[in-house]
Amino acid sequence: MSQPVRIPDGFVEELKARIRPSDVIGRKVKLTKKGKEWVGLSPFTNEKTPSFYVNDQKRIFKCFSSGTGGDVINFIMETERLSFIEAVEKLAEEAGMQLPKASPEAAEAYDHRKRLVAACEAAANWFEDRLRSGEGAAARTYLDGRGLSGDAWKRHRLGYAPDDWRRTRAHLLAEGFTDAELIAAGLIKESDKGGEPFDFFRGRLMFPITDVRGAVIAFGGRGLTPDAKPKYLNSGDTELFHKSAVLYRYKAAREALGAGEGGGLIVCEGYMDAIALAEAGFGQAVAPLGTALTEDQLQLIWKAGPEPVMCFDGDRAGLGAAYRALDRALPFVEPGRSVFFVLLPDAMDPDDLIRARGAGAMGEELDRRLPLSELLWRRERDAEPLDTPERQAGLEARLMAACGQIRHGGVKAAYERDLKSRLRDHMWALRDAKRSNSYRKGRPASGQNPAEGEDAQAALKQRQFEKIGGLRSVILAIDNPALLAAGAELLAQWAPPDEDVARLRDAVLDLAKDGIPIDRTAVAAHLGDSGHIRAASLLKKYRGIPQKVADAPEVREWLIALEQDVAKRRTGELETGSGMDSAGADPTLSPQDWRRQHQMVAERRALRARVSEASSKRSDS
Repeated sequence: MSQPVRIPDGFVEELKARIRPSDVIGRKVKLTKKGKEWVGLSPFTNEKTPSFYVNDQKRIFKCFSSGTGGDVINFIMETERLSFIEAVEKLAEEAGMQLPKASPEAAEAYDHRKRLVAACEAAANWFEDRLRSGEGAAARTYLDGRGLSGDAWKRHRLGYAPDDWRRTRAHLLAEGFTDAELIAAGLIKESDKGGEPFDFFRGRLMFPITDVRGAVIAFGGRGLTPDAKPKYLNSGDTELFHKSAVLYRYKAAREALGAGEGGGLIVCEGYMDAIALAEAGFGQAVAPLGTALTEDQLQLIWKAGPEPVMCFDGDRAGLGAAYRALDRALPFVEPGRSVFFVLLPDAMDPDDLIRARGAGAMGEELDRRLPLSELLWRRERDAEPLDTPERQAGLEARLMAACGQIRHGGVKAAYERDLKSRLRDHMWALRDAKRSNSYRKGRPASGQNPAEGEDAQAALKQRQFEKIGGLRSVILAIDNPALLAAGAELLAQWAPPDEDVARLRDAVLDLAKDGIPIDRTAVAAHLGDSGHIRAASLLKKYRGIPQKVADAPEVREWLIALEQDVAKRRTGELETGSGMDSAGADPTLSPQDWRRQHQMVAERRALRARVSEASSKRSDS
């Protein structure tokens, strides 16, 4: 329930004075008395040696493993993921303190709301009792078939609504509630024909729905017969409950996160999926209430943790739900706040997967979760064939339109860079596959006469690679890493004409800097980790170059070519007024580039001398 008025000065201090921290905290942490303090294992980390202390005299707690500390209100906020107001109200009720009301009207509204919550709580108790009675046999059979034990029924407060038009109403009237209160709470409905009100839920397995503090405010009911319409029925909107702003199991899931079970909620599609996940050890599972995820629900999800996982069924409907969640979340992503996705295999839902393959298989699927950017890319890439320039342009337009939905400027720019890079690599891969297909069919895309035989086709394709400027120079260094001892400096200063050749060169230098042995496998892995698909493909498809001795003609030519290219570029920079000899030539240079430029100035004369000497040796050889 929401706070009726602003908390007055002094109220919080009185509240803390009435509550012994070890009593409240001891309900969540097993505490042992040690001198004047209580000691236990941290609820915030998975420690094995106790470093969590509670001091009743000072009315504080301190967790040395996580650095978290404060008073009992802070503890409730951290472990139950409540706001300050919510935590104060929760503790005030436990302490028997009444929050002040601003006016008689506000007091009346507050008391009325409490009555509605009490009616829902009484209904939940009634439904739980009916589940264990003779009339709940069909519901128990269904739960047994889903692998849920009696202990699980109790943990999730599952129940059964009698298959009768007025049994629940009669019970709650006997408990002291009025028809007006039961109608306002959504438990009964008025008759359109002027008769007595009747029960809203009849003959259904019942799932209590709670607010952020754990108070029952509504219900979901599952039909138990094949002809039940609808299969799932939720309470209508009431003073307590708005379906678009509530998540099933939200309080329990927030507490699981507060106890160190992860950094984000797992959002699945239904009640039974959320329960199955919780019973399998994934206590942070929640579910929307039969509708597409709303903005209000997303804000609740992010309030619990910054990187939730949307776990959807592995069928067409589940994929559609994932795409709707993607579109809903995209405008609100920002640094430290995003969404991940899991699309389960073989048209399964979480409950199916856990029962068929176990909790370990579910954990593996969660570990393979996709970032929002990846799912967005896959959706737009697969929306239509990319066999014409128009369709390729359509893909780019859709990607950029999606980026335009992002409100945070920095994240928007990052998405644009990432998706443009994916698009460029994918288009290159498509063209490469098309060329490969043409070669296999003996119809080179260049219009040459068909090559005859596998050797001729391979030679033809290799010539295409050798036309890529600078590629052989980098491949020679990869296949002959000993060259780097003599040529690493020149390789670093060289400017390859092809962007992906430059990426190959950079990968070689990065590995060398980190002391990692240079070979094709290491370079390809480095490129793959960086997402440079075309560069990795060039390396994979370029034929191997045999090892060269240090004084081989090709090695000398490699060094000479690099020196001449570097010298030519530097000379060109001088002639065009780039200011190589000037300390303040380009105010846009980073400090690193500025130092590199000045180092190049210092080496220029020595470089020209080496080039001249190398040219003389080439003439003599």
